[in-house]
Amino acid sequence: MRLLRILGVAVLLLGVAAGFVVYQVATPYAGFKEPVFVDFAKGTGTRQMADLLAHTGVLRYAWPFLAVRALRSSAALQAGEYRFQAPDSPWDVYDRIARGDIFYYELKVPEGKNMFDIAAAVERLGLLPAAQFLAAARNPALVRDLDPQAPTLEGYLFPDTYRLSRHTTAEGLCRIMTGKFRAVWRGIGGDAPVHGTVTLASLVEKEGKLAEERPLIAAVFARRLAIGMKLDCDPTVIYAALLEGNYSGAIHRSDLASGNAYNTYQHAGLPPGPIANPGVPSIEAALHPANADYLYFVARADGSGGHNFSSTLSAHETNVSSYRRAIAHRQ
Repeated sequence: MRLLRILGVAVLLLGVAAGFVVYQVATPYAGFKEPVFVDFAKGTGTRQMADLLAHTGVLRYAWPFLAVRALRSSAALQAGEYRFQAPDSPWDVYDRIARGDIFYYELKVPEGKNMFDIAAAVERLGLLPAAQFLAAARNPALVRDLDPQAPTLEGYLFPDTYRLSRHTTAEGLCRIMTGKFRAVWRGIGGDAPVHGTVTLASLVEKEGKLAEERPLIAAVFARRLAIGMKLDCDPTVIYAALLEGNYSGAIHRSDLASGNAYNTYQHAGLPPGPIANPGVPSIEAALHPANADYLYFVARADGSGGHNFSSTLSAHETNVSSYRRAIAHRQ
């Protein structure tokens, strides 16, 4: 009987201990008020991870994490930086690290965005101040070998989705984005002149909403360049105003009359550099314009994003009048 009592007590104690372990492993805890970032360097051991998690307040104690490790010894814990912002149990914390749920900022840069747009997006993410990114983007050193004429990195901050860490600097981000451009250019650029191609592509990107029209728009600009005719490209006027810090959201007569070198209403030829960051379709359109003799295009009033193209001024003026009548009728 005595042996049975001892065994009973032992089983009871084991049950209590097991219950306590299960409780500790499964109970959420947060010893912090603000989000906590924990960075595990490559090669960090389980004991070090547990101690660091306890030290930063992610876990109440280190040992429940080690207990989970004993139960899930086959899981590979992933190095990297993790963000904890709500109470989590040791089991869930372990699960996140085993999954490699590493913290990163996701920066989405659509085609046609300029460095001012990107700077604003970076700041909205909380990654960097806009001014810091712009300061880095205004330095063309990263593409000097590729384009000695580049006034800034505009045009070479390739549109894509980027996953960035909290430690990414403005210069580092510019290096990543220009590196992506280099990879793309190697695939499609060939021996084409980089500066002129990317500058033309940026104009095509801003004017061409429909992919099928971009080669036609490139053809219009290419033909104008060939005969020395001004490009009269509205997006260049906007970009000039952005550079001068006085763009108000609409083009005014004073903008059209500006002597800024980017204003293609006042200066023939391409602007000094790209006015946005074009994607592959616009770069390809600049490399291979359509075989067309158009000199003009004007937007359609149907909201499709398409244009009416013409080869003569009289036909263009007719298209412009039709556009204005349609807009006036709609109002």
